Amino acid sequence: MSRTRASAKKIGSSFERLVADHLRAGLGIREIDRMTKAGALDKGDIANVRDSHDRLLADECKNITKMSLPAWINEAQAEAINYGAHVGIVVHKRHGVTDPGK
Repeated sequence: MSRTRASAKKIGSSFERLVADHLRAGLGIREIDRMTKAGALDKGDIANVRDSHDRLLADECKNITKMSLPAWINEAQAEAINYGAHVGIVVHKRHGVTDPGK
């Protein structure tokens, strides 16, 4: 059975929540959370993630079986610009793996 738009949004939202909770717990940054959607000026999926030099990152989460890395990287880079982030990164869920740390 293929995904509908509604089921894809639900699956994506669930994955974003899982990633945000994992990053918040792992990095110890309480402000990390899912980002509010911004339409054409999307800033990524997870807010307040920073690298080891305290630079802001734009996180794009993907829970899709079919890989499309070039398009996803372009999307993450555009979101980094919109967010004023140092860089955009892609967080891709591995098929068949539920642990976001893997």
